[in-house]
Amino acid sequence: MPTASPKRARCAGSALEIGVTAPKTVGMAEILHVVCPHCEATNRIPAARLPESGKCGRCHQPLFAGHATELTAASFHKHVGSNDIPVLVDFWAPWCGPCQMMAPQYAQAAQSLEPKVRLAKVNTDAEPGLAAEFNIRSIPTLALFKAGREVARQAGAMRAPDIIRWVSSKA
Repeated sequence: MPTASPKRARCAGSALEIGVTAPKTVGMAEILHVVCPHCEATNRIPAARLPESGKCGRCHQPLFAGHATELTAASFHKHVGSNDIPVLVDFWAPWCGPCQMMAPQYAQAAQSLEPKVRLAKVNTDAEPGLAAEFNIRSIPTLALFKAGREVARQAGAMRAPDIIRWVSSKA
């Protein structure tokens, strides 16, 4: 059976289920591309096996560890553009009080949302170019990306249940 061409959601209001961004079909299995948070290798994983949270084919580290991945300017576009699962990015700064208050809540949300959603963090002080590229005007700001495009944004600190509910409604 030929590989299906990917169809990617372009609007925030689409009724897609979390984790489904037009996986490729090989035979009867849907294949998702998942970027390793350790070595940044792109791994092909059958969609049915995603909940098993496998290991990277290159570095043999777990693909999902239940915590946010720290991204740099060099790794940001790889993670956002190459993952077939949605990527939630927290734009934050170490001096920001609300960011510090939200950090444990974001970590708790990561435990619930992974492996259906990759959670990542970008330190806007260390990566001002990314903050400018995405027009980040207040922190903390959560941005949800699917198929390399931003589909939703929320500014301000949130509790873990609110983060999970917001992502579930947008992804």
